[in-house]
Amino acid sequence: MTTRRNFLIGLGASGLVTSLSLPALAGTPAPLKAIAITKVYGDGLRFVAIALEYPQSLSADMIKASDFSVEGRNITDVFPATAADPDSRSQSGKFLIIALSPDDAAARLKQEDQPQAMPAAASQTDGAAAAGKKPHWSAGDPNDSGVTWATPQATIATPEGDVTTSGVVNLVLDAFEQRVWNDPETGDSLPYNLFIPKDYDPAKTYPLVNFVPDAGATSTDPLMTLKQGLGAISWASPEDQAARPAFVLAPQYAEIIADDDNRTSSMLETTLNLIKALGEEFPIDPARRYTTGQSGGGMLSMAMNIKYPDFFAASFLVACQWGPELVAPMAQNRLFIVTSQDDPGAFPGQNADTEALEAAGAHVARAIWDGRWDDDQFQFAFDALIAQGARINYVSFAKGTVIPATDNGQGAAGHRNTWRLAYSIAPIRAWIMRTDI
Repeated sequence: MTTRRNFLIGLGASGLVTSLSLPALAGTPAPLKAIAITKVYGDGLRFVAIALEYPQSLSADMIKASDFSVEGRNITDVFPATAADPDSRSQSGKFLIIALSPDDAAARLKQEDQPQAMPAAASQTDGAAAAGKKPHWSAGDPNDSGVTWATPQATIATPEGDVTTSGVVNLVLDAFEQRVWNDPETGDSLPYNLFIPKDYDPAKTYPLVNFVPDAGATSTDPLMTLKQGLGAISWASPEDQAARPAFVLAPQYAEIIADDDNRTSSMLETTLNLIKALGEEFPIDPARRYTTGQSGGGMLSMAMNIKYPDFFAASFLVACQWGPELVAPMAQNRLFIVTSQDDPGAFPGQNADTEALEAAGAHVARAIWDGRWDDDQFQFAFDALIAQGARINYVSFAKGTVIPATDNGQGAAGHRNTWRLAYSIAPIRAWIMRTDI
């Protein structure tokens, strides 16, 4: 006869059902609620934990990790906490956190109507990939990305009875405000996400990081740019904010903003006008404005720097390129550029761009990194690169080290893995925000 009762966690939006066995905790009342916890990783939003809230504190000595199991998932830890957040771990608390491996297949919440294709080069057409156009790649909605995100939902049977989840906590993502900028100059309406540093001091000034997503995140979903990867989330993480408090801006574009004919939409001016307006609303230091972007977002960031080379203090450009005949105005800018040698567009493109920048008088430091390195190896390689003292640093990931084996080194998956890796390397983010260079 079993001494446990099983509870089912049903991810209703994805059709996934997970079961977790809870022991009867002697003297413990029924949990008040169950909360799903998600976190953004390089490849998107994942379901990573469950928080059970109780009316009174549980102590760590009441809990044995071996007493828990999750069908189809790997439990990495079980512990009390003071909030529905794994970072609030404590010796006692009213929350019980069931930490789940983010590497489980069932952790991934991203859903696509069809395999998502990046827009083709617009050099021969003014079609869906042209700047200012709406994308046409979703079977469900031809003007949207075709990507949706499953919402974790839970019906849980505990020793004290069933409990149904009543909410979701999205770590870091929930700290962003959703707003809309109506630009009086361009007439554009631009939804955007804004992270405001906790307890910021209006008497001080703060940096702002602007993240521009890739064309695959073009969507009417205002949260797509946050859910798709680490481009915005990493700068707003508790670790980065503790070291470098900053405002983080993540616009959500519903049109192609930059194309392969080196054209941009009116969103270039709209985005810059938004940044200026935020500087009037908040204590943002105009000398510490930064931009970063991946693929099409990096292209827009390059175009911004070319047109207004003094607007941003530094830029982090990932898996992107621009016409080498146009980049000379960026020669004195501070840039960190990352591509993959498997990328058939950005790698040769940035080779040409950096050569053009050198011809215009720039000092470019170059390095080849292995995408399989650990954090210590990346730090060592980063230190060696920065020791060259260049204002422009160009890193390419060695061929075959960031592309999944199933991708054969082709297409969008190569881009996505470059993005996943680039924004996870903390010393690059720290270098971008330095003020002593």
